[in-house]
Amino acid sequence: MKKNKAIKTTIPVLLLLSIFMQGTLQAQMLRLPESQVNYKCQTARKLGATDIAVTWNAPGVKGREGKIWGTDIAPYGFTVLGFGSSLPSPWRAGADESTTISFSTDVTINGKPLPAGKYGFFIAVYPDSCTLIFNKNHAGWGSYFYKSDMDVLRVTAYQQKNAAALKERLEYTFSNQTERSVDLALEWEKWRIPFTVGVDLVNTTLAYIRTQMSGAAGFDPPSLESAAAWCLRNQVNTEEALAWINSAVDPNLGGVKTFSVLSVKAGLLNKLDRKAEAAAIMKAAMENASVNELHNYGRRLLTENKVNEAMEVFELNHKRSNGAWPTNAGLMRGYSAKGDLKKALEYANKAVEQAPSPELKKILQQAAETLSKGKAL
Repeated sequence: MKKNKAIKTTIPVLLLLSIFMQGTLQAQMLRLPESQVNYKCQTARKLGATDIAVTWNAPGVKGREGKIWGTDIAPYGFTVLGFGSSLPSPWRAGADESTTISFSTDVTINGKPLPAGKYGFFIAVYPDSCTLIFNKNHAGWGSYFYKSDMDVLRVTAYQQKNAAALKERLEYTFSNQTERSVDLALEWEKWRIPFTVGVDLVNTTLAYIRTQMSGAAGFDPPSLESAAAWCLRNQVNTEEALAWINSAVDPNLGGVKTFSVLSVKAGLLNKLDRKAEAAAIMKAAMENASVNELHNYGRRLLTENKVNEAMEVFELNHKRSNGAWPTNAGLMRGYSAKGDLKKALEYANKAVEQAPSPELKKILQQAAETLSKGKAL
């Protein structure tokens, strides 16, 4: 009896062991590289604080020139493919698995808003235009399981056709990048289907900065200063930026009261209409400024059309440094802005003699020539 009982209790154990071993063997099975008929590809681009990524399988033309668009390879419009959802479906914008495009922040596509996320990318192709489709299902096989009720955005694009050039493999390319936009295009055979991705540079960058300020960067004085200075330049988030700059001068964090950090604080206080505090902070900043920092501050005041304030800074800098470079150049610009071209020319000639490089000397000589003709800089 005891023997039979032992056999009965052993069988389930052996069965479990067998199942476990099968699972282990399956997990350790040899994996070979996938077929290279359609190349697996990916490309990415950073646009401001926004990460853009595209993944696709790239088919080849393979002698089918002139037989790609409007055929079974890339059919026009929406067609029932006969598998999957069996619904009218657009072209998969690639081969094999769905082409995917992801954006780490909200963007616009040809001016139309699209929330941050990862999307299955499809194209309804027509002879002279295309409908770009961004769909919630990014894990499907091509467009066999496409459902229009999962579309997040449809937008029109217009293809470009080049009869002289052949693109053998389907490719996604970036071009014409600016601070706020970049063109993304599908290129294959003799067609190029471009569209423009746009970003809200200020708001996405501010969100990016805030994320970093909540981590280690929020304890680093140079990072705090950079974040506050960015807000000042872009005239946003002034209250929070002031808190950051206050932390940047905190001695407990290793902060120091340099010209750059104090001038940022003064600028933020001015934006908050706290003029008296701003003036006191700016006075302290100038006491800590180098000759170049004061010169650049004066130049900045001129761009803000604060001529009298700029002139005071240029005169202070000249007196404090005994006329060292570039203080004569500063007075040249200050007097020119005030309309005293005779004085401006006098200091221009002095600045020419002090120029630290041939390039700067040439620029100053041109400035002196302009002043000598009775024209302001």
